[in-house]
Amino acid sequence: MTLDLETAARERGIKYFLVSYTDLFGTQRAKLVPAAAIKSTCKNGAGFAGFATWLDMSPADADLLAMPDPEGLIQLPWKPEVGWLPADLVMDGKPVEQGPRNILKRLIKDAARDGLQMKTGVECEFFLITPCGSEPADLADKQMKPCYDQSALMRRYDVITEICDAMLSLGWKPYQNDHEDANGQFEMNWDYDDALVTADRHAFFKYMARSIAEKHGLRATFMPKPFMDLTGSGCHAHVSVWRDGQNVFSDKSDEIGMSQAGYHFIGGLIHSADALAAITNPCVNSYKRINAPRTTSGATWAPNTVTYTGNNRTHMIRIPDGGRFEFRLADGAANPYLLQAGILAAGLDGMRNRRDPGKRLDINMYTDGHTVEGVKQLPLNMLDAMRALDRCDVLNDAFGSFVPSYLKLKQDEWNAYCRHLTQWERDNTLDC
Repeated sequence: MTLDLETAARERGIKYFLVSYTDLFGTQRAKLVPAAAIKSTCKNGAGFAGFATWLDMSPADADLLAMPDPEGLIQLPWKPEVGWLPADLVMDGKPVEQGPRNILKRLIKDAARDGLQMKTGVECEFFLITPCGSEPADLADKQMKPCYDQSALMRRYDVITEICDAMLSLGWKPYQNDHEDANGQFEMNWDYDDALVTADRHAFFKYMARSIAEKHGLRATFMPKPFMDLTGSGCHAHVSVWRDGQNVFSDKSDEIGMSQAGYHFIGGLIHSADALAAITNPCVNSYKRINAPRTTSGATWAPNTVTYTGNNRTHMIRIPDGGRFEFRLADGAANPYLLQAGILAAGLDGMRNRRDPGKRLDINMYTDGHTVEGVKQLPLNMLDAMRALDRCDVLNDAFGSFVPSYLKLKQDEWNAYCRHLTQWERDNTLDC
């Protein structure tokens, strides 16, 4: 039974609803709707001009309508008079094909036709920085190896625990929070769930972390590589696929507990990895993380090759224990809905076409990767990733008209980047 939002507003003290959608570039757009008007908004949608956001539209297009999903309601723990509602995009009475949440829902239905459900969890890494963005906010956070630093974690106790308390109150089952490998960097973990639930929570988490950080006079950033000498922010996804309540990736007879179906799913990710990077690593800055030189801590913790392994963090895919794997390619800039959709599309292709992931490599790819011949490399920059996506039949077929729209907008972004003259170029080329 669909939740009645008018009743929920009365019972929970909600005065306003944020009707929110996420555009192609991951930016969240919203209208603030008074509770008295939520019934008509659910019926008619909240109106937007699509061209005014990162969607492939023009000023001549009809109204873009965001249709709120009552089942996704999240009451803001730090402002409980407001309820956040994820929304699906509609235009002229039809779902907008390039809408990220629409794409994920369509792929979830596609998987359901095979009796499959993907469940995922995400590890959101972010930095707490000064409001101007120039440096980590904690000036005492200077260790060369700051990962898990107890003192630096506790100096940000008020921020981290307010976010964690919020997740506890929302029933997300958060279980660990830590200081990550870079100065000023943190990670917060909550329980896995259905891919759409995880995507909605991921989108809301980014908004929540930024909002609570601002309350404390700080700034939270999910930028992949805000500081060149420090480890970048990943967004690792833990993935399993289920049928009739059973994990189809689990096989106790396998050496590391992964079924043939699981290996085929991994094979699909390996097959489409270079194209998938355009979605999971969606900005110019992303490639400063996955192709980074050694950091001050001693490692980037990011993949640069298309390989898989057991419990080894130097590869793109890690199988830490039976029945699931960790996809380590994505970064903090990834669109929460497109991240899940990309994994599901590539993985379903792998299962349906029984794609072979190749030999499992149990070596340290950072030190010994050069000793293995024929290993596919990840794209060196966003343009290479975009070209790979353009050529990828798997993702073009799965995502439909989204791909040309996305590539059109991303080409504009790449061109804008190329028009930017850096100080490095001047320093190294003025006397050429």
